Amino acid sequence: MATAIRRTRSRARRRRFTTRLRRLHWGWKATGLLLTIAAIRTWTAQILTALAVTAALGLTAGAVYGRQYLQNRPHRSRPARRVRWIPRPRAAQPTDLAGYLALDPTAFEQAIADLALRDPEVYSAVRQGGANDRAADVLVSLRDGRRIVIQCKRYQPRKAVDADTVYSLNGTYAAWHHANAATIVTTSRFTQSARAFADGVGIRLVDGPGLARWTHGGTPPWA
Repeated sequence: MATAIRRTRSRARRRRFTTRLRRLHWGWKATGLLLTIAAIRTWTAQILTALAVTAALGLTAGAVYGRQYLQNRPHRSRPARRVRWIPRPRAAQPTDLAGYLALDPTAFEQAIADLALRDPEVYSAVRQGGANDRAADVLVSLRDGRRIVIQCKRYQPRKAVDADTVYSLNGTYAAWHHANAATIVTTSRFTQSARAFADGVGIRLVDGPGLARWTHGGTPPWA
């Protein structure tokens, strides 16, 4: 009888152990399933949040740009008025220094631009003079790609162009205007220090007699 009781107890213990293992196995499965579901819900919530933020930003940008487009587009009921361009007649080109001296500074700058346009190698010559012209009164573009800055000084013969004018042009024509060369044209003359500095840095100087020669078909300063 003792042996039978022991065997029965051993079987009962094994059954209880097997039952515990099964419960532990299903418990781990249930825990893993719950963790997976929680991760999926968290990931889904993050995606939905990102999509909501993206949609909000897109709607905001669309509203801003749409408002700007509506404000800036031309109204159909008010078509843009076409303005007819009428070329401005140019003044007669001076033929001597007296003619240049009779001009005001602005007209003198335009006369130098017109004189530059006589050269077939010049593609364009535009007057740039003004309060903040950075020492560039006329900007000449040559057909070979070079750019020339011209500074104009309509001075009386008794007043000479000093070296400070050359210093100023030398500091701006390449760095500011991206030009290849620079020239100063005057109706008067240059001081000795101005000529010395200009020769050292390669700036061309055209005095009154040189301007007269250029006007009568002489070589332009960039040739």
